[in-house]
Amino acid sequence: MTETDLHTTTLGEQGSPVVFCHGLFGQGKNWTQIAKQVAGNHRVTLVDMPNHGRSPWTERHDYVEAAGMVADELREFGEPAALVGHSMGGKIAMVAALLHPELVERLVVVDVSPVDYHHHDEFRQYMDGMLALQEAEIGTRQEADAALTEAVPNTTVRSFLLQNLRREGESWRWQPNLEVLRRDLDQLGSWPAEAVEGRTYDGPVLWVSGANSHYVTDEYVPAMDALFPRNRRVVIKGAGHWVHSEQPAVFTEVLRRFLDPATGS
Repeated sequence: MTETDLHTTTLGEQGSPVVFCHGLFGQGKNWTQIAKQVAGNHRVTLVDMPNHGRSPWTERHDYVEAAGMVADELREFGEPAALVGHSMGGKIAMVAALLHPELVERLVVVDVSPVDYHHHDEFRQYMDGMLALQEAEIGTRQEADAALTEAVPNTTVRSFLLQNLRREGESWRWQPNLEVLRRDLDQLGSWPAEAVEGRTYDGPVLWVSGANSHYVTDEYVPAMDALFPRNRRVVIKGAGHWVHSEQPAVFTEVLRRFLDPATGS
């Protein structure tokens, strides 16, 4: 592994390759349970995105750079792969498919659209709380949970974020590159329109969104259709932005049907 290699975990030993890209504050292992369900027919790779998990940190958040790093991983397979991405990872996957279409056999985009988003306040609050926690004197994970409650009142979200907290000797540190992610939050919400101008990805695309989410709406459909003309959309009831963790059984069934060449698009 070089300084620019992304950290990966593999499941399954046969079949076509499937690569999973997680969202902001996630790690490749967040996809483990769903990956196990498709690993019987596919060689699955879970990737830590740049500035997350055990992957290297970069000087800035850049979707084109991140997509290039994912593309480097895809080249290792020797054949095109199915690429699955959620939220931030979904944007990285989309850019990878647009800039390196020969590496992507099919694409699954989970609850994100190829547009600029401007609602960052919630994430900014999370990061401020996480950065403050890093400077505090915390003895146990329970104390960390309590200290983060004001900034992150939602228990499920707070538990998810705390998966990124690692003990180092007598202190704690966050695995994500919080300083850069906090500074580049506007870039995280953006879409690199200039970098992909004039390009389309003509392979099959599955768009999976949560019925209670605002990240994929009818107003974004023209942008989706322009860049990804062979897309079809599935909306899962009883789910919000984290559709694959809120409705894992339904999501997995939809995913497996799409990945299986006998029944997919």
